[in-house]
Amino acid sequence: MTITTEYIKLQDLLKLAGAAGTGGAAKQMIQAGEVTVNGQVCLERGKKLRPGDTAVCQGKGYTVAYANRHAAP
Repeated sequence: MTITTEYIKLQDLLKLAGAAGTGGAAKQMIQAGEVTVNGQVCLERGKKLRPGDTAVCQGKGYTVAYANRHAAP
């Protein structure tokens, strides 16, 4: 998943990746403990993910990276 900002919130990543259809669905998955960030269950929907971080939801992994490798935070 590529971003152009310093970070992306976990719930927004799930929506952008198509793992959750809505913010409410993303919130439910996170609060149910169905999402891991960097290998650990994350219950914080506003968790800030930065390039190099990986979220896993429903067996699919999403690694955050900058859209432009030269972008600075």
